[in-house]
Amino acid sequence: MTSSMDISFIDRTLKTTGILALIVLAFGWLHYPFFDILAVFSGMIWGIINLYFLALLVRVAIRPEGPDKAAALGLMFIKFPMLYLAGYFLLKVTQFELAYLVIGFSSLFAVMILKVLGRVILGLDGNNKPNHNHHQQEAV
Repeated sequence: MTSSMDISFIDRTLKTTGILALIVLAFGWLHYPFFDILAVFSGMIWGIINLYFLALLVRVAIRPEGPDKAAALGLMFIKFPMLYLAGYFLLKVTQFELAYLVIGFSSLFAVMILKVLGRVILGLDGNNKPNHNHHQQEAV
């Protein structure tokens, strides 16, 4: 992929998943039990926060001017023990079925896959641009 698939892809994925999470919460309870929808929504929010902190961690740890070690350590303290502890407690909520939490956790990856497939199918990855140099070489 080309420059159109840069780090902003993660930001766009987070926004799309957030909108999807709100749609699931707003309309899902009309067709499914409330706690099942809340489990899916909670899993989606946990996945969004997880990817957000992972992206921040990568941005501060891998930089041209060198890693910001203090920020990286702070983000690692937030992401690993606190976020995964929150995920553990989500799994321990007795009203939440594991299958619905897994659907919520994995919805972020489904959004990523669909966004990539959409870019490939629509030709937005930049590989379908005409090669103008090829025509100039034939004329010579």
